[in-house]
Amino acid sequence: MAATALESAAPGIRLARRYRRAWLWPDVRAGLVVTALMIPAGMGYATVAGLPPVTGLYASIVPLVAYAVFGPSRILVLAPDSALAPIIAASILPLAAGSQTRAVALAGLLAVLVGAFLLVGGLLRLGFVTDLLSKPVRVGYLNAIALIVIVSQVPKLLGFSVGRDGAWAALEGAWTGVADGGVVPAAAAVGVGSLAVILVLRRWRTPLPGVLVAVVLGMLAVWLGGLAQTIPVVGALPQGLPAPALGALGWADVGELLAPAAGIALVAFTDSAVLSRTLAARRGETVSGSAEMRGIGLANIATGALGGFPVSGSSSRTPVAQDAGSRTQLTGVVSALLVLLFMLVVPDLTRYLPDATLAAVVIAAVLTLIDVRTLASLWRINKVDALVSVVALAGVLVFGVLEGIVVAIVLSLLTFVNRSWRPYRAQLGRVPGLRGYHDLSRHPDHGAPVPGVVIVRFDAPLFFANGAIFDDWVRATVAHGGTDVHTVILAAEPITGIDTTAFDELTELDDYLAAHGIRLVFAEAKGPVKDTLVRYGAADRFPPERFFPTVGAAVDEVTGTRRDDLGGASGASMR
Repeated sequence: MAATALESAAPGIRLARRYRRAWLWPDVRAGLVVTALMIPAGMGYATVAGLPPVTGLYASIVPLVAYAVFGPSRILVLAPDSALAPIIAASILPLAAGSQTRAVALAGLLAVLVGAFLLVGGLLRLGFVTDLLSKPVRVGYLNAIALIVIVSQVPKLLGFSVGRDGAWAALEGAWTGVADGGVVPAAAAVGVGSLAVILVLRRWRTPLPGVLVAVVLGMLAVWLGGLAQTIPVVGALPQGLPAPALGALGWADVGELLAPAAGIALVAFTDSAVLSRTLAARRGETVSGSAEMRGIGLANIATGALGGFPVSGSSSRTPVAQDAGSRTQLTGVVSALLVLLFMLVVPDLTRYLPDATLAAVVIAAVLTLIDVRTLASLWRINKVDALVSVVALAGVLVFGVLEGIVVAIVLSLLTFVNRSWRPYRAQLGRVPGLRGYHDLSRHPDHGAPVPGVVIVRFDAPLFFANGAIFDDWVRATVAHGGTDVHTVILAAEPITGIDTTAFDELTELDDYLAAHGIRLVFAEAKGPVKDTLVRYGAADRFPPERFFPTVGAAVDEVTGTRRDDLGGASGASMR
């Protein structure tokens, strides 16, 4: 029992006990490939977050090891991420007041808080929170993030710098720098050349990672061309292991970072869970959302405590690991050990790594976030969803990254409310030769209402926002049905709930119909909905004889006849 509980809390232990020798080389090989991307990408995202490049390596080492122990997915690679880096910068830089040491401490605290939110959410089984960000909202949000990161990296790509005052200020600064001749030709040549190498090799789908080739060529260009004093370079990394860096912080800092941490936790888990669930399905595996939440939370707490910053599942390095043949989380452990070896053995190697090449690495990575194809598809399929995506993008660009998270969540909720507020509504009737009762608007030539009966269907739960709409629509439908209507049948299967406001509307509708000599009955109502009506004290108003198992049974009862166009069979289903 104890071993089972331990393995449930730390899935890596169970995996280690069942590890197969045949998996070893594929995992090691994948770890080698991932490391080639992990080092430059980690350093690049650290600079986007306003932190020293070495923190990006700390944030690559610690989460990989922690997630290998506590994470449920066999394939997910946790690392610094392009979607989180600008949010981290917006959260910590105003509080750091120009101090890089304080910025590192704040980033660590932010990671610990993000991890705490995720850990508590996992323990409370709140994995469903990913539904707060719908697909259109995520597409718009990530498109905006990509644009912000690209704009922020263009100056570095061209050899100059601007302030970090938001997307529009960065864009203005980049434009001014170019217009005023701030471009450093040597840096621009290295940066644009590095970006071209990455994109061309990606286009050719070569087995050799374009990022690795660009980094090596960029360093060679600086070394052979003697450019170390001419263009900005990363410089040598400090030697040493990941270590705590949370000094000189107070409770006031915790209060300032709580809201950003909650937003980052939501974005990190949403992106990671979607990626993890998708890849697990392809491998025939299942990953618990709540277990994923706990694993990512513990990984963030670990990296925050040891000099890193918030991380999430990497949408660029995880597919690379899969394509390289990764079988288990040993891939991440191998990559972490190799990154650590790099820091301990050859820290001087980055002395010649140009900032322009790192900017190219970041830009190439975030270009994959820009999803114009999906936006165009949304426009063809559902223009409301496309508009929501565009508004989410604009919200991030106009109000900022942190505020954009709130905008994205509110948009998702408003989209849900809008669809439930004005759902699809249909009047049902008979179509000769077809069983059941069908939407008359879809059968204008052959469909016909049942004489004296109006059958209505409302495809949403009844709640405060749509109760009055439902009431008005039923009244209008009855009025259109003529003076001989004696029964209204509510095809209630799509109605999954009724709140107190909608219940009041329902009783008013019942009173209105009764005053006109019309009886309201229900067909195919769900058991929980019936229980709700009883709980509201409506057992006398809506007794059992007003409920029928099917629309066909209700029609047979209220008309006193059976259908004669189906060979004697009663209509027992609804379409």
